[in-house]
Amino acid sequence: MITVTDMSMQFSDRKLYSDVNLKFTPGNCYGIIGANGAGKSTFLKILEGKLQPTSGNVSISPNERMSSLNQDHYAFEEFTVMDTVIQGYKKLYEVMQEKDALYAKPDFTEEDGMKAADLEAEFAEMDGWNAEAEASQLLQQLGIEESLHQSKMSELTEGQRIKVLLGQALFGKPDILILDEPTNGLDPKSISWLEDFLADFPNTVIVVSHDRHFLNSVCTMMCDVDFGKIELFVGNYDFWMESSALAKRLRENANSKKEEQIKELQEFVARFSANASKSKQATSRKKQLEKITLDDIKPSSRKYPFIRFTPERELGNDLVRVDKVSKSIDGVKILDNITFTVRPGEKAAILSRNDLATTVLMQILAGEMEPDTGSVTWGQTTERSYIPRDINPYFTDDRLDILEWLRQYAPKEESDNTFLRGFLGKMLFSGEDVLKNVTKLSGGEKVRCMISKTMLSKANVLLLDDPTNHLDLESITSLNEGLTSFKSSIIMTSHDHEFIQTIADHIIEVSDKGVVDRAETSYDEFLNHSVIQEQVNKLY
Repeated sequence: MITVTDMSMQFSDRKLYSDVNLKFTPGNCYGIIGANGAGKSTFLKILEGKLQPTSGNVSISPNERMSSLNQDHYAFEEFTVMDTVIQGYKKLYEVMQEKDALYAKPDFTEEDGMKAADLEAEFAEMDGWNAEAEASQLLQQLGIEESLHQSKMSELTEGQRIKVLLGQALFGKPDILILDEPTNGLDPKSISWLEDFLADFPNTVIVVSHDRHFLNSVCTMMCDVDFGKIELFVGNYDFWMESSALAKRLRENANSKKEEQIKELQEFVARFSANASKSKQATSRKKQLEKITLDDIKPSSRKYPFIRFTPERELGNDLVRVDKVSKSIDGVKILDNITFTVRPGEKAAILSRNDLATTVLMQILAGEMEPDTGSVTWGQTTERSYIPRDINPYFTDDRLDILEWLRQYAPKEESDNTFLRGFLGKMLFSGEDVLKNVTKLSGGEKVRCMISKTMLSKANVLLLDDPTNHLDLESITSLNEGLTSFKSSIIMTSHDHEFIQTIADHIIEVSDKGVVDRAETSYDEFLNHSVIQEQVNKLY
């Protein structure tokens, strides 16, 4: 258990939060939510002991072990994959190293033998004899083949490194598990496995994530960083968001009687608890939910950008045909004989376990890269706008502020200061924010600028390569709603389950075995079919 007592955190220019009193108990998964800059990652560092709070303290129950997801993907380059995972249990790894060093001594003494015996006992108590088997199983479940377990970390791809570091955090059944954006860089199969792992995890989990589906699948409590406070709420992300919106609406209705407000909230709670998605969580959660009153839920102070895409012209009879496209980079074949068609009105999600494959394909579709062989044929009525995965090249001119940057992409009739300032205000760039130099923008600010550029284009085809990167949950929600209501076609990539499920009606999976092309299919239907097919393949 972690106990946070009278904690506050202040930097020289501002106070993040004050008077924080929380308890994180075993059997719960806590989702840390809050706007960008609210202090979510700072809070995790305080819990881990990497930062000291300005006042108050954080205490952990005696003899409990904490493990966290390492954010430095290159911290273990000279270690093997197996050793990297086992280092997740630091004390166990140290005992292994000390024990092996003793046995390797050419002049092994009686004193060494006594020391080795003590280490062997300590090693057995930590279940050390099963360490390599557990680490190997974790790695294989995450998609790291056994043939790679003795390879150096420096020999792995970026995606493989991410999975090994996740295995490191999960290794050894830690009492407290802290995960900062654990789904970043993971393919859908690995994310699904992690969701199941955490749903069954008996100890304390604290997680920061921008993946709403992931938060809904694993969290039993939400920890909201808002109003300069950090407060706990029962339920998953959807329940927190809907109940927060309800509380805000009820509070704004000054004429409603308190009893009527409470009754409406209770009815909402009853509906939610009756439809809990995780049956094993439902019973305990329902008891907690039944005790919630209006005063228990505060409306959020967060702001949502206004995102709406309006095409200037309708699409004709053809959208795009990709025919036998192949592409190699640095001698490695990335795309091999790729063929598919997207029709007008469809919203297609391109999936792959290899992010480079989807990005290269999106670059080819956008005309920024030529295929080695094959062709891409766009319909004559298409007008396309593209947001690439790497948007940094758009923000290198230090002579431009946000206002002047956006003016480059605005139609003449929408290029005056009054219109652009109002437009940027809806995208949460208010007042003097619009005069901020574009080279100084955060990742989330750059993405909001690119979305603004796309809205002004009035294109009838949107090409989006992982557009939720760097965005906070509020901006992701607004973008999701804007794309869902878009009355034309989208071709996109994403790692966000809910984003794909609620937007896409056409799934295209690109692999080294070719293309799986499923029109009129939702993401969940596609995943369910893939799981069934995989089970069938194992039988034959």
